[in-house]
Amino acid sequence: QVQLVESGGGLVQPGGSLRLSCAASGIIFSIYAMHWYRQVPGNQRELVATITSAGITNYADSVKGRFTISRDNAKNTVYLEMNSLKPEDTAVYYCNTRDIFGEEYWGKGTLVTVSS
Repeated sequence: QVQLVESGGGLVQPGGSLRLSCAASGIIFSIYAMHWYRQVPGNQRELVATITSAGITNYADSVKGRFTISRDNAKNTVYLEMNSLKPEDTAVYYCNTRDIFGEEYWGKGTLVTVSS
């Protein structure tokens, strides 16, 4: 059974930093691309960052230069380092992957609140 468990969210002041983690189980982690999405209530879920199995990364324009996605295949974990946080980064952040059959898996999310 595939499980994705996010952690690391919380309340941070504008300009601050947070590091999110997503621990995966039930998959051969190293062969899958991993993604971070975020969602504000009432809005569609937005793709924030992607890291492929080869370590190639891609980011939404809104977070380029501020967020960094990385992975540790030995720990089956993907990270999202978020710096220079802005109030508009406030959202629930979700970890996502798709298996070789195209089935999607989601974590339950972790809330990030950027506020003074």
